Amino acid sequence: MMTNGRASLALLAALALAGCGGSPPDGAVSWEAFRAAAYQETDTGMFITNGDELAESEDLLRAAYERYRAEAEQPELATDRSALIVNLVNGQDDRWSATQAQDLTYCVSQSSFGSRYATVVSAMETAASAWEGSGRVNFVHVATQDGSCTSRTAGVVFNVRQVRTPQYLARAFFPSTSRNGREILVSISSFGNISPWTLAGVLRHELGHTLGFRHEHTRPEAAACFEDTSWRALTAYDSSSVMHYPQCNGTQTGDLVLTSLDRTGAGTLYP
Repeated sequence: MMTNGRASLALLAALALAGCGGSPPDGAVSWEAFRAAAYQETDTGMFITNGDELAESEDLLRAAYERYRAEAEQPELATDRSALIVNLVNGQDDRWSATQAQDLTYCVSQSSFGSRYATVVSAMETAASAWEGSGRVNFVHVATQDGSCTSRTAGVVFNVRQVRTPQYLARAFFPSTSRNGREILVSISSFGNISPWTLAGVLRHELGHTLGFRHEHTRPEAAACFEDTSWRALTAYDSSSVMHYPQCNGTQTGDLVLTSLDRTGAGTLYP
C-alpha cells in the first residue's frame, strides 16, 4: 500500500486486508496466514490485528481468529445486526463505568517523545476534546507522571509513548484491556508527512478505541475489511466515521474528525 497522500492511513492498517480476508462471504484465511499477518510488538510481545487493535497474548489472538473464521463461514452472522459500533466482550458492551468515564487519566512519556513531547500533549488535548464534547467522558492528563510514564505507571488509566515501528501510525486498546496493555503507542512515522491527516486526527481515531468503539468498516455495509461481528450498532452505518479506514471504502477525505453520527453514538454509549 502507498504511504503518502490519501492512502497514508494504510500505515494504521497495514494488515487490515491481509489479516481479515476481505468481506465475510469470501473464503476465510488459515490460522497460519492470520497469525503471520498479525504484527507482534518487539517490546511488549503483544499482537496487533486489524491495523491498530490489540490482542494481549497468542491465546487471545487465536480466539480472535476463531471468531473471524466462524463468522466468515456463516456470513449471515455479519448481517443480522442493525456509525458507531461498540466492542462486545461476552455479549456485553466493552465500555467504562459512568464514574470511570469521567476520570480517564493518562500520562505522556517525556523520555520517549523528547523534543516532540509538547506536540503530543497538544494533540492529545485536541483529540480528547472532540470525544468529551460528544459524550459524558473526560480525559485527564496527569502531567506529574510524565517523567516516568510507562505501562507500569500507577495512578493513571493509560499511558502514551513513542515507538519506532513502521507497522502503524498509532495503536490503542479497549476498556477491557489489562493495565499493561492500556497504552497508546505513537509511531515516529506519525510525525512525518501524513497529509491530509494530522497527529490529532490519528489520536481522535485511537481515543475512539479506548472508549470501546470498533472499526466502522467491519459492518457488512462497507463490503470490505471484515473483522468479526463482536460488536453492537449504536447508529446507522457511516462511511465517513472517524473509526472507518478510507482504504476500506471509507469516504472521509479530510482529517480524521468526528461526524454527527460519531457524536450521536458516543452520546448513546456515554449519555
